[in-house]
Amino acid sequence: MTPEEIKRYFENTPATEKVDWKPWAKITDSQLFLNSCYTGIRNFSGPLELCPAWWHLKDFYLHMKRTASQQLPTENLPE
Repeated sequence: MTPEEIKRYFENTPATEKVDWKPWAKITDSQLFLNSCYTGIRNFSGPLELCPAWWHLKDFYLHMKRTASQQLPTENLPE
């Protein structure tokens, strides 16, 4: 997976604005977080695998995919 593929994923499946990602990491503006990661990756001069922004982006992507697969669609349930 590349940063461009993850960016396309979030363009097509936007993350919620607020995300309780880890016990010590609460994201209050997911778009700002994602843009920060994209900027960090773009400005990093070393190998992608050593870029901290890449690791944050990849971990966040995996968290969001895991969370989405665990949630059941509730809008179709009868009231």
